[in-house]
Amino acid sequence: MGVTNTLHDVLKFDEAKEAEKITQKIRATLRDHLRRRGLVVAISGGIDSSVCAALSVKALGPKKVFGLLLPEQDSSAASKDRGTVLAEHLGIEHLLVDIKPTLEAIGCYHWRDEAIKETFPEYGEGWKNKIAIGGGTQGKINHFQLIVQSPDGELKQKRLALKQYLQIVAATNFKQRIRKTMEFFHADRLNYAVVGTPNRVEYDQGFFVKNGDGSADIKPIAHLYKTQVYAMARHLGLPEEICNATPTTDTYSLPQGQDEFYYALPFDKMDLALYAHNHNLPAATLAEMIDVPVAQAQYVYDDIETKRKTTAMLHWPALLVEKVEGPLPKPE
Repeated sequence: MGVTNTLHDVLKFDEAKEAEKITQKIRATLRDHLRRRGLVVAISGGIDSSVCAALSVKALGPKKVFGLLLPEQDSSAASKDRGTVLAEHLGIEHLLVDIKPTLEAIGCYHWRDEAIKETFPEYGEGWKNKIAIGGGTQGKINHFQLIVQSPDGELKQKRLALKQYLQIVAATNFKQRIRKTMEFFHADRLNYAVVGTPNRVEYDQGFFVKNGDGSADIKPIAHLYKTQVYAMARHLGLPEEICNATPTTDTYSLPQGQDEFYYALPFDKMDLALYAHNHNLPAATLAEMIDVPVAQAQYVYDDIETKRKTTAMLHWPALLVEKVEGPLPKPE
């Protein structure tokens, strides 16, 4: 592969063939392993969940796919609107449930705000917040900045201490876990299976919450790079506002890109970085591909490996003290 190859060249694939392969696998998995009648998909309005919902409909038809829109206090109105547009475009039954009251009842916002106030004592009603990552792609240890905005629009930023960082993340993880609880409730109610929506970079780099958005019965696009997911969306004829949506976490009250919170690279460059790393290309090749110094490209490779190691346990089942003998059937 020449270093002048474009992103389109290295990640180009046959969308129609891939869509057929995925839908066949969905049908076979439901029939032969999960033995469920249909699929539940939580629709965030983002590209990954939209493509998963569309592939589910292509596999089973709209009458066997149930969509959930699960906004909360900090969700973007645009996300809900795009989710509604998608559900109507696909013709699936869908339900909107505001999970804010549940999150309030279990202390999500309280625990988060308590940690924020330990960093910014003036933080209060009407303020907004987000976390940003830094360090890893500059060869340093990853660290996190807390960014807050006062009601009059003033932005303030400080480096987060570990205790406060962990508490904020633990509190916000309630959001993904409550959503997943809702998904499994409706899956049990309908005798359906739950669809997980991570793309390849999210799955590889541990960008999900254990027993939250990381929990599912089937993950149809975990082998596709984000760039390929966008291409699949266009192949499937999804609405333009979804095909053009910028990836966000939609978790914090201030707008927050996935690159800002976790990857420290835009998704197209992160796709290339992981692709290059997976194909054992030297850092110098990646540097030319994404137009950065060679040293920074090596830092990106190192950061990929660091994230793989530190998030590996998110993929693990519960660990046993002793092996349990007996028939434990597994899917082929």
